[in-house]
Amino acid sequence: MELLQKATNLLRECTDALLALLGFGVIAQILFGATVPFVQLDVVGSVVDVTNQLGSEGLVGLVAVWVLAHVIQKK
Repeated sequence: MELLQKATNLLRECTDALLALLGFGVIAQILFGATVPFVQLDVVGSVVDVTNQLGSEGLVGLVAVWVLAHVIQKK
């Protein structure tokens, strides 16, 4: 049981780090424009694409958004 709790904590910390990087990428792209030298991809465009895909899926997309929001808010 202790191993499962350690793995869960590790995954939670990785998720927090990735969310922080995503936020940094969005803010950097807003401040510096589409060509941020140290971010080699279009972060805002990727977020918009994922949002559009989830929105086009109807109920499944809403459930996915609910699950993601629950994971992000659960601390």
